Amino acid sequence: MTAIGVDVGGTSVRAGVVDAHGSVLDTARGSTPSGEAELEDVICSTIETLRREHEVSAVGLAVAGFIGNDRRSVMFAPHLAWRAAPVADRIASRIGLPVVLEHDANAAALAEYHFGALRGARVGLLIAIGTGIGGALLIDGKLFRGAHGVAPELGHLRLMPGGRPCPCGKSGCWERYCSGTALSATAVDLLSRHPSSTLVREAARDSRALTGRKVAAAAREGDPVALLAMADLAKWLGEGLALVADVYDPELIVIAGGVSESGPLFLDDARDRYRAVVTGAGHRPLARLRIGHLGDDAGLVGAALACGLG
Repeated sequence: MTAIGVDVGGTSVRAGVVDAHGSVLDTARGSTPSGEAELEDVICSTIETLRREHEVSAVGLAVAGFIGNDRRSVMFAPHLAWRAAPVADRIASRIGLPVVLEHDANAAALAEYHFGALRGARVGLLIAIGTGIGGALLIDGKLFRGAHGVAPELGHLRLMPGGRPCPCGKSGCWERYCSGTALSATAVDLLSRHPSSTLVREAARDSRALTGRKVAAAAREGDPVALLAMADLAKWLGEGLALVADVYDPELIVIAGGVSESGPLFLDDARDRYRAVVTGAGHRPLARLRIGHLGDDAGLVGAALACGLG
């Protein structure tokens, strides 16, 4: 039995054929466009590319947004075009297969629970750090969705009132200081004070080209601006982890998403900050902190699980 999982993120759409063991057999990718119809065209195109070579039973979409409890509609997506959109039904009518939606962090958490770093955790929290931040909470292997299906929306906790504006409509959200987007923004802010940085030339051409991945690569090469930006991300990751640990008291926190690939550059500092600022520091058990095992595949594997694979 195989299914297609599609990870619909703010930057890219990545689809994969997944079997019951969580193995990704084939993939297809497209860029995330800004328009609603164009986005659905890209999703259907990636699905059809895979269906030409594979027989599948269903499709799951992992979406960076608020998913209704019926898992048929996207209520709101800060980085995507959908607003109160019956996405599952529209995609299903075009491809002729059952379609189910899942929040992208929930999907990643399901995958890591069944096949990766969250396996065995009674109370496990996943923080997916990519374009923004997604969060998922698993209690005894069951996703906590809240009353209306949108919990826990951790990336939009306000850590800095009056801070950087966020696409969600607020300012100072956690993901504005701790994400791939934040890493880029922090590096751009720092460049004027560090003209010797190798990133200056890159930003001079087009500051939008200075992506989080490029900053992380420069940090691995020892660039001073990139290292400062990474240290800032670690600080805000630690602050946010302390906040959510105060609320959920998890036994295990797994860091997933694209930024997790650079874990050796920030995880120890983030762990130290978390331990220092959590309520009751020094007088309570602390969550273990790990990097996810499944990398970029977590969202699409979890999306396939969400539609009944296995």
